[in-house]
Amino acid sequence: MKPLIILLFSFTISIVAIKVFKKEYNIALSARIAMAIMLTFTAIGHFMFTKGMAMMIPKFLPFKESIVYFTGIFEILLAIGLLIPRFTYISGWALLIFLVLMLPANIYGAIHNINFQKGTFDGNGLSYLWFRVPLQVVFIIWTYFSSIRL
Repeated sequence: MKPLIILLFSFTISIVAIKVFKKEYNIALSARIAMAIMLTFTAIGHFMFTKGMAMMIPKFLPFKESIVYFTGIFEILLAIGLLIPRFTYISGWALLIFLVLMLPANIYGAIHNINFQKGTFDGNGLSYLWFRVPLQVVFIIWTYFSSIRL
C-alpha cells in the first residue's frame, strides 16, 4: 500500500511542479518522476529488510541476500534511468521485465506468510495477493505508458 501512496502522491506533486515551472502539463514525465521516487523508496527496503526479503526468494536459489542487495541497486539504477531521456525507453523495458520477474517472489512470500519487514512467518498470506497482483499490473501499465509508449 505504501508504494502506491508514494507513487500517487509524488505524481500529483510532479504534475503541479512541472506546470508551475514549465507552464505546461507533462503527464509522462510526471509519471516517470513518480515511478523513480517509488522505486527509490522500495529499493531502500531491500537494505532495511534484507533478511525478510531474502525469505521471499524460493529455497532452490542460492545467495538470497546478495540477490536482495542486487535488486535494490537495480531499482535505484532503473529510477535514475527513467529520468534520463536517453535511457528512458530501455529503462522502461528493463523495469517492465523486472516487475514481471518479481511477481513470483511476492506470490512465494504470500503463500509462505512471510512478513518481510519483520523477517517472520506471520505475514498476511494469500489475502495479500488480492492487492499485490493488481498493484503489480498497475505498475506495469504505468511504466509502459510513461516510458515505452511515449
